[in-house]
Amino acid sequence: MRLQAQKKIARPSARRASSSALSPKGGKLKDVLVMAEERGLFHGARTKVVRGRMPEALVKKAKARTGIKSDTDLLELALANLAVSDDFPEWLLSRKGKVRQDLDLEF
Repeated sequence: MRLQAQKKIARPSARRASSSALSPKGGKLKDVLVMAEERGLFHGARTKVVRGRMPEALVKKAKARTGIKSDTDLLELALANLAVSDDFPEWLLSRKGKVRQDLDLEF
């Protein structure tokens, strides 16, 4: 299941298929995207425009921390994090004991 979810994250929309994939550093950030995808938050047309002026240092630090280069992808991750952040501990604990069958444990 995890592998399928990661594939969905790489291409949450047809628009993203031709642009850089949203692929943040860090497990929690990737899990936030998985949670948002599982809840259907990436489904539907991309019709809402969100924009704003931000301090350069804030954007630079956020991009460096996440590894995201696109402003749009950074905003998408930030919004997904806000939308599902309260659910993260419960969601993470619900995965306890679940390992993909194709995971190479190297022994």
